[in-house]
Amino acid sequence: MSTVITLTTDFGYKDPFVGEMKGVMLSITPRVLPVDITHAIDPQDIQEGAFLIGGSYRYFPKGSIHVVVVDPGVGSERRAIIVEAGGHCFVGPDNGVFSAVLSSPESARVIHITEEKYVLSLKSPTFQGRDVFAPVSAWLSRGIAPEEFGPRVGDPVRIELPQPLREAKQIIGEVIHIDRFGNAITNIRRSDLEVLGGAWHAGLKGMRVPLAVHYAQAEEGALYCLVNSSGHLEFFVNRGDAAGKYGIRKGDPVVLHLN
Repeated sequence: MSTVITLTTDFGYKDPFVGEMKGVMLSITPRVLPVDITHAIDPQDIQEGAFLIGGSYRYFPKGSIHVVVVDPGVGSERRAIIVEAGGHCFVGPDNGVFSAVLSSPESARVIHITEEKYVLSLKSPTFQGRDVFAPVSAWLSRGIAPEEFGPRVGDPVRIELPQPLREAKQIIGEVIHIDRFGNAITNIRRSDLEVLGGAWHAGLKGMRVPLAVHYAQAEEGALYCLVNSSGHLEFFVNRGDAAGKYGIRKGDPVVLHLN
């Protein structure tokens, strides 16, 4: 059986970075299945990386290995780590990119990668994705136990992921991701809406935004919102680019009011 190794990075597709990482993995073991989650994270946006891997890894089989490289501190003294959580392994920089994984109720174990025999170079100044994280993930897929890579870490770096503020008659959240279609995904979840407990309306960019159940239900060109298939409140334009048309950006506040 092949082991799934996913890749989530801000590398894009112009350069050979992603291909070289896969080449390293396959050189260590051909019995691996590299799967791209995305390479279009905004450059150096650790928070976006944390959000996307936190929402994606559960759709892969237990035992999968997830390499995440959004790493403005590459080559510095920041640690390279392995995280074990929820039956999955995660490999990447200790810069907060695994904050969503570490915040889950399931217990996690974190290992500092220090064993040089499992990497191409621990001191790689600009490309530890290829020289550290790719080979470590491949050796993990071959059955090397995480504790063989180095000592346990008790203080992994965590970043604050924005949480909605719940008040008596409203919820205040924000846009946390703009997808390829220009849909604006917020940090407000279906569970937050249930707590609100009643009919509500959404406000964004000074507009009162109507609610739809699916995209095709919305009038073309107008801004609507819905709860998407991942359980997040999302703003969209049917057959259009909501972010481009209405100037929506990450961090824009969103307010839900009871009617």
